[in-house]
Amino acid sequence: MWLYNVLLGFDLKVLFLFIFVFIIIADFLKNWSPPNFPPGPLSLPLVGNLLSVDRKHPYVYFTNLSDVYGNVCSICLGGFKMVFVSGYKVVKEALATQADNFMDRPYQAMANRVYLGETGGLFMSNGETWKKQRRFALSTLRNFGLGKSTMEQSVCEEIRHLQEEKEKDEPFNPAGLLNNAVANIICQLVMGKRFDYSDHNFQIMLKYLCEIHRLQGSVWGMMYEAFPGVMKHLPGPHNKIFSHINAILEFISQEVESHKKDLDHSDPRDYIDAFIIEMENHHESGLGFTEANLALNSLDIFQAGSETTSITLLWALVFLIKFPDVQGRWHAMPHSETNTFDLDDVK
Repeated sequence: MWLYNVLLGFDLKVLFLFIFVFIIIADFLKNWSPPNFPPGPLSLPLVGNLLSVDRKHPYVYFTNLSDVYGNVCSICLGGFKMVFVSGYKVVKEALATQADNFMDRPYQAMANRVYLGETGGLFMSNGETWKKQRRFALSTLRNFGLGKSTMEQSVCEEIRHLQEEKEKDEPFNPAGLLNNAVANIICQLVMGKRFDYSDHNFQIMLKYLCEIHRLQGSVWGMMYEAFPGVMKHLPGPHNKIFSHINAILEFISQEVESHKKDLDHSDPRDYIDAFIIEMENHHESGLGFTEANLALNSLDIFQAGSETTSITLLWALVFLIKFPDVQGRWHAMPHSETNTFDLDDVK
């Protein structure tokens, strides 16, 4: 009997050893890189470089990679191999000069779960659908003032509301107020109206957008991208991403239903109106003109323009505070010249 137990224990050890070696070899073959692949740090089996990433400040780790391996480098997060580009010239080369070569969207576990069954919104669509949706969004938003002088009136009006929110002459954190103002400008383009800063649903949407951005760039977000099959069944902060997105999509869907009730086909008021009209004209085109994709497109517009713009404004404030002489010159400029003020003067 004891001999049987010894042999059984030996067989189990051999079996586990075989499975372990098989997993290591399979992981090596899966993540094998050709000779001309961008350089990067050595990675561990299965987890890759995931354990090396700074949990609180992951962007610091990626910045340090470019310092060591150059402006084009690679990293392995779990079973997902990624190539990073950094630096103005390299990013411009990829996104502008060779835009057609980098047009398609790679597989992303989070995006696949959000856009499942749809055409990918503006962020994750590919091919002719992406071209059509992007062209329609740009032309429609421009028709309602994006990038034109007519938009200045809406911005000035929003600035007035911003000033009314902060009338006391005392220190304050401008982050929340700027986020409110920027999001309201987008609301006017997408929904044809602005929200009061005290509006509960509006504040919930902004809160969720901020948390989505934060969680997507966190270690939890990277863990989900690396091991989606496991992470989708585990509890954790990463689950908030999907619940928040669903809540925002519900908020946008309510606005779509409201627009459909008083839609004037001869006089569209905003992006939602224009999309509904286009949806009726391309009902069976297969190019993404569906009500579900309208909500996803609107979500993408908010994600692309709200927090990114407000953070850019915050950095501009930081530069002006750090260089008070430039701030003084800027205040002294005529109104027509401030539109072309160049922050390169602070260098």
